[in-house]
Amino acid sequence: MRRRDFITLLGGAAAAWPLAARAQQGERMRRVGVLMGQPANDSAGQSYLATFIQGLRESGWNEGRNLHLDVRWNPGEAGLAPIYAAQLIGLMPDVILVGTTSNLAAIRQATNTTPVVFTQVADPVRQGFVQNVRQPGGMITGFSLLEFSLGGKWIDLLKQAAPGLRRVAFVFNAEDPISKFFVPAAEAAAPALGVEFIAAPVRSAADVETAVASLAAAPNGGLVVEGDIVTAVHQKLTVDLARRYRLPSVGSRRSFIEGGGLIAYGPAATSVEGQFRQAASYVDRILRGAKPGDLPVQAPTSYSLIINLKTAKALGLDILPTLLATADEVIE
Repeated sequence: MRRRDFITLLGGAAAAWPLAARAQQGERMRRVGVLMGQPANDSAGQSYLATFIQGLRESGWNEGRNLHLDVRWNPGEAGLAPIYAAQLIGLMPDVILVGTTSNLAAIRQATNTTPVVFTQVADPVRQGFVQNVRQPGGMITGFSLLEFSLGGKWIDLLKQAAPGLRRVAFVFNAEDPISKFFVPAAEAAAPALGVEFIAAPVRSAADVETAVASLAAAPNGGLVVEGDIVTAVHQKLTVDLARRYRLPSVGSRRSFIEGGGLIAYGPAATSVEGQFRQAASYVDRILRGAKPGDLPVQAPTSYSLIINLKTAKALGLDILPTLLATADEVIE
């Protein structure tokens, strides 16, 4: 075959390539780092990541064509956060999605030049991550999850469900930076509710067992479980112990009550999933030139109260009709 014929044949073949293949040749590959706040095998975390990826696809970003994702999973281990943060920054991403306060703190320490979109962070203004919610400024924006005032709300709900409550153990991750805000808020609310407040910091399963057994040594106790990743890892153990010692308990996740807890109150599951979809839209806008500091921080659109009447019956509690009337869901 003559050289001219070969060039003509090659040109004809190129013209016949699918449009997607030709776009792949010319599009710039963008890099997005992801630091999730759950274990890699956590079904909820996998669902959140899938929602985020689907949101990116709907905005025109597809892995292998014009997008490369680098994902790390940190289930609340303080030592892993700075390691994964350094790894992701070293890969020179165009933007980073980060979940939970401890992971965000590590990312912020690792960079002040890479755009960051966060999810599952409590009160980012009070924690100093952004200047204000309307115009965050700097390189960080995202979606807040919990308000610190929820600490008092959890105790209030538990007291309504169990009027005889006199002592409450507030179980929280000893190494999570949000505890310095949640614990004082809950402690301040306790006296007005006629409840003795007991701070119960935990790092391990053994700590959880010790805290619950200590509470159960005297009558009229109850458990409040802060919604951080460490307490989530030990959630089944906590609920099992509460059932064994016949203690009313409240947490923030639906899975808490599905496992046998008495009350769950926190952002609706659809709100959390929705935040990851919205995070995809923020990442898309940043990849197309928007400044993170110009994108407002958004809060959950709805909170959900779920009451487990089966657990209430096992504890010998008659839940007041007025409390049941405010519930979004009752498990019987």
